[in-house]
Amino acid sequence: MPPSSQPEFSSDLAAFGGPLARYRAWHARGELLHDPAQELAAMKLQSLARALAEYQPGHGESGWRVRLGLAEAPEPAPLGLYIFGKVGRGKSMLMDMFFDCVAMAKKRRVHFYEFMQDVHARIHRRREEKGDPIAPVARDLAAEATLLCFDEFQVADIADAMILGRLFTALFAAGVVVVATSNRPPDELYKDGLQRERFVPFIELLKDRLDVLELEGARDYRLERFVGRQVFFVPADGCALGALEAAFADLTGGASGERASLVVQGRTLAVPRAAKGVAWFDFAQLCGAALGPADYLALCRNFRSFVVACIPRMGPDQRNEAKRFNMFIDTLYEAHGNLIASAEAPPAALYEAGDGAFEFERTVSRLIEMQSDDYIRRQA
Repeated sequence: MPPSSQPEFSSDLAAFGGPLARYRAWHARGELLHDPAQELAAMKLQSLARALAEYQPGHGESGWRVRLGLAEAPEPAPLGLYIFGKVGRGKSMLMDMFFDCVAMAKKRRVHFYEFMQDVHARIHRRREEKGDPIAPVARDLAAEATLLCFDEFQVADIADAMILGRLFTALFAAGVVVVATSNRPPDELYKDGLQRERFVPFIELLKDRLDVLELEGARDYRLERFVGRQVFFVPADGCALGALEAAFADLTGGASGERASLVVQGRTLAVPRAAKGVAWFDFAQLCGAALGPADYLALCRNFRSFVVACIPRMGPDQRNEAKRFNMFIDTLYEAHGNLIASAEAPPAALYEAGDGAFEFERTVSRLIEMQSDDYIRRQA
């Protein structure tokens, strides 16, 4: 997408017959830049939308009748789609376009984190009943939606990892079709997680029931919105906070953000607020806690852009915080990531004296470079 515009999903919906026609119409009107990878994804979504137009799930009710020869086997479900790739390549835009075009009443589009919260709440409500609660939860979900569209499909929590296999086996058996977007390929879901060997069968199930497509476009369209715009705000006051909120909204398409977590060397690393490849931290959360190189590496592998609020002016007593900030900026710079921040002082005045002040000069240089249009364009 061009940086200055977002296609209007609600406009002229009746004018186009499906995702591919919608995509090409937006391109013809100049609302989208041509992207071969996006067009291929739109073609696959077009085929799926066509298959869903005539699809009637069996929901498993007639299973015993089929076995006794008293009923015909239900129609097999169409193959779903798993679209993965780096942030800002248009995955969510494509899925929303597809969801909007599919003419079926029982469909649900939800952030995967929100979906799992709903699943855990449903399981908790059924704990007092006898038997495994996952089967009836899956049955209820399938009755509510034949098409499930998940944005930001990722697994970092062991509680999620341990139930996904049984849950999705039951959903697929009930005829549910899944479309998902993710920053990771299926084989990297729950990477380095505890008891991951128990999670691997779920990965194989996903690859069996969903067509996997990498969105290989080279451009990060979201970051182009920041060329020519301020990304470092001094001082860290209310006006700066408002600017950070606006930047977070721009990068995430207006998402409010949710708490997230990463598994790092068997530990859980909390991310206070995250959405669509963007993480928000206060400086105290990012550099005041006892984080190390593995933590910052994991963050920069999982998030492309960071909003960091309230970077203080540090003195000798904050040498540990300065060292962690130095480590974070080095890691983010090497990962070609993006920073939007508020601070009490300009970069050169953030840490002028104390252990590691000489090394901090490299951080100052990188903070200045990361504000430049040239740097931001290299990330796009």
